[in-house]
Amino acid sequence: MSHLAATEVVYQDLTFNNLKDFSDENKKRWGVAMELGDEARKQIKGNKLDYYLNNLKEVREKSLAEFKKRKDSWLAEVDPAFFNNQPTNNYCKWFHVCEHEANHRGQITVIRKRLPGSKAGE
Repeated sequence: MSHLAATEVVYQDLTFNNLKDFSDENKKRWGVAMELGDEARKQIKGNKLDYYLNNLKEVREKSLAEFKKRKDSWLAEVDPAFFNNQPTNNYCKWFHVCEHEANHRGQITVIRKRLPGSKAGE
């Protein structure tokens, strides 16, 4: 869940702030969750569910507030060299955030269904 929040934060920086990566402040807070791996398991594992839910809520509220500041035409604005020098627009960037979350939520659902005593599959 921290990885989902980190992904949304980096896209906030990319699209709302026109950066090429996390801001320095956001990289300190979210970089490990974005990259995952051993360091992430040490730093972000083991918190209560509310910790992760509150982080997601905070990040999503910021995204929604920023979207409200923009006209629909902003979605069509093109970044000419976004990834590997390929152009893309803000709509595609945020579509990626949505599909990224949907993919990981699917993984979470599969894992939950396989937990001993789980009622998630009912």
